[in-house]
This record gives sequence, structure tokens and C-alpha cells, in this order.
Amino acid sequence: MISFSVDGIVLDIEGTTSSIDFVYRQMFPYVRRELDSFLAEYFDEPEVATACRLIANEGDLSQFNVVSAHSASRAEALALVRGEVLRLMDGDSKSTGLKQLQGLIWRNGFESHELIAHVFPEVPLRLKTWSAAGIKLFIYSSGSIEAQKLFFGHTEYGDLRGHFSGYFDTTIGPKRESTSYAKIAAACRMPAARLLFLSDISAELAAATAAGFQVGLCVRLGNAPQADADQYPQIETFEQIEMSR
Repeated sequence: MISFSVDGIVLDIEGTTSSIDFVYRQMFPYVRRELDSFLAEYFDEPEVATACRLIANEGDLSQFNVVSAHSASRAEALALVRGEVLRLMDGDSKSTGLKQLQGLIWRNGFESHELIAHVFPEVPLRLKTWSAAGIKLFIYSSGSIEAQKLFFGHTEYGDLRGHFSGYFDTTIGPKRESTSYAKIAAACRMPAARLLFLSDISAELAAATAAGFQVGLCVRLGNAPQADADQYPQIETFEQIEMSR
């Protein structure tokens, strides 16, 4: 058993609560398949337009803001965004604009039940046990807050959102920078030393450690090996975790 004494737990999603395979084999292909029809139908909706402008600004697509302001150039604006989205996805980018747009596309998939989120089998019971013990649970993922809520609202084990007290994405800061975790601790209204961060990426754990968090490295089947894994408690299943306050 691996013991922690905390008031709150901040969880990554991919490779931590859920399989990397599900994300790469189902969620990302869904975005690629639906991208063209989604942009054609919803491009003028405010939240979609906002995500597209953010993608354009992050990618320095100076043409986008010019052509998107003229309805006659709508097709050109769509083509610019489409090309940038595919380029970012090919590079596995954590772009905030990309993640926001992906979340909007996934909404259709989850609400139609075409997408049903995978979580590891022990996760639902552990979430229930920890939250019942008064430990506050949070998510910090590069996926948008919209996508996080959709994900945990439509899992194989039903709606798990009731266990969480809050969600964070990269609008609070990059996951490999310690200042992001300091902001999360402040938002959770807890000392960093009383928070545990679980992730499959050691660079994220290093940033959280620098901010004063307790950390654990998830070494689930399919996760990429981490060169400095021996620096952190290694967790194959949440059943290994013994939690106290």
C-alpha cells in the first residue's frame, strides 16, 4: 500500500483515471471524422467561433481574422481552421483552443451515446470512498473543462461528476509549470502540501512537487515509460492507495 494524508486529490484523466487507448483510438478519431461537418454546421455559433479564433491566434493564422469577418470568405476561414486543427492533432498539441474545439465536438458524441468514456474498473468505487471520507476531488487535464464534464458524465459506470468539487484545464496554466499548481491550490482553498496530484507524466509531477504538492506516478498498462519514474511513488491501480486526512 502507498499511504497519503491529504484533504484533496487532483487527478489527471488520460493514463490516470482512464486508458490512453480510449483517448487515441476513439475520442481523437471521432474529432477527425466529425470535424468538417461540425465546422460547416456550427462555425458561426459563439462558442465555436471563440475556439476557432483562439486556435488561429495560437497558430498565428493572421489570414483567419481577415477572412472570417467576411461571409463571402467563410469557406476559406473554415479551410484555415480545419488545416490548423489537423496539424495540431498530428503533433498531439495541448493547444487550449484545440482542446476547447475538441470538447465541443465531443459533446455531440457523448450526448448521442456514440462515445461512452472508459474509466479503470476500481476508479468509481475509489472516487466514492474518498469523497465520502471528506476528501475533495478535482480534475486537472489538458482537455477543456467542457470535455472533462462530458467525459465523467458519460462513463461505462454512469455519471461520476457528483464526486468532483472542481475542474481545471490549461486556461489556469500549462501542466508542466509549477505556477499552475500554485493557482490550483489557491482555487481549491487548500495548502499545496495537503493536496495530492496523480498523473502518468513525470514532468507534470515535477511541476506539482515544486509547488508543494504530494504526488504519485500512475503506471497503467499502455502508459509511456518515464525516465525518472523511480523518483515518485508508482501506482498501478488506485486500490494500492491508502488515504487518510
